[in-house]
Amino acid sequence: MFSRRNVLAGTGGLAALSLAAPGSSFALNQKASRPTGPGTPPPPISREERLARLAKLQAEMKARGVGMMVIEPGASMVYFSGLRWWRSERPTLLLVPAEGRPGIVTPYFEEPSIQETVGVPAEVRTWHENEDPFAVAASFAKDWKAAGGKIGIEETARFFVADGIAKALPGAETVPGAPMVRACRMIKTPAELALMQHATDVTMAAYRDVFAAIAPGMTSGEVSALMSERTRAYGGDVQFSMVLLNEASAYPHGTSAPQEVREGGIVLMDCGCAVHDYESDVSRTFVLGEPTKKQREVFATVKRGQEIALEEAQVGVEAGAVDRAVRRYYESLGWGPAYRTPGLSHRLGHGIGMEGHEPINLVESETTKLAPGMCFSNEPGLYTFGEFGVRLEDCFTVTEDGPKLFSGLQASLTALA
Repeated sequence: MFSRRNVLAGTGGLAALSLAAPGSSFALNQKASRPTGPGTPPPPISREERLARLAKLQAEMKARGVGMMVIEPGASMVYFSGLRWWRSERPTLLLVPAEGRPGIVTPYFEEPSIQETVGVPAEVRTWHENEDPFAVAASFAKDWKAAGGKIGIEETARFFVADGIAKALPGAETVPGAPMVRACRMIKTPAELALMQHATDVTMAAYRDVFAAIAPGMTSGEVSALMSERTRAYGGDVQFSMVLLNEASAYPHGTSAPQEVREGGIVLMDCGCAVHDYESDVSRTFVLGEPTKKQREVFATVKRGQEIALEEAQVGVEAGAVDRAVRRYYESLGWGPAYRTPGLSHRLGHGIGMEGHEPINLVESETTKLAPGMCFSNEPGLYTFGEFGVRLEDCFTVTEDGPKLFSGLQASLTALA
């Protein structure tokens, strides 16, 4: 999915666009001791699990009196149907009735590819270039006796799709699909958690290689390219490899200033990959050589914030309370206040799963209560513009016994874990 982070993926932030890493493999061969890789990945999500997801969605729809759900290409379409498609001016839509098998609306010339790709039983209806695709969608609604009721629109659908559905079904009421879709996607199953764990293992294996190979004089682009190379070598689909050096580490998404690794300078990396659609997201901040006293103090403070978040993130606690607990601690030490710098200028964390950023967020205003199977990043940072920043990020899943980490917390500025 498109996001600011995607734009920065593989670039080392704004500082270096598409830079190669000359000699990176040589450096790795000479300096790294190639740790054991993450092993064989778990299998992809099965057809049976997708059918169970559809059944859960339909139960949520029935409970709210919704007769049809409209889903555009993207993570939710893959989640419920296995269908991998793209968004363009020609709509391809997944339509889910309150009962029965789903329908797909697609251009006539795309049907063979759709039939080849879809992972659950579905009826495909097509439209020609001189026809209205929303009239085809309306034909499903009429057959499902949903044309005069509530039609759910998945939250990432574009306006022209929602508007087209509304005009094609003037007797229907379009309603937000988010409550129903989120009720399914926010709670991860064991199969999903296993894929997220493997993606994290891939990222950590790549981090270990880069940590051993990084050297003064390398640019942020070269470090980013090496991280992406090692992630692919371990079987991960690179989603982002952001590298912020020295002063640039104070700006969470980078700066246009040139960046180069230097002895005693901050190296802040924020990297993630996907394995069978499920993502990792891990940030590490370290120093080559001997950290300064201030660098150590800031690192220790950030890490304590991570620990406080894990202490707070229990079943039944409001998501916003986790952010508030960490922010109170930082404010007690003079950081902030609130989201101001020097301090923690962004939310504490975000949901994660098939997308790097998913609902809901660990932000002070969020009232949703934590439940088993929810997954979040835990990424406090402290930033001083013009100087440096430290961010530490490890993701976790909520369990009845407390949060369970996908990666262990970083020990110090001179170690990765």
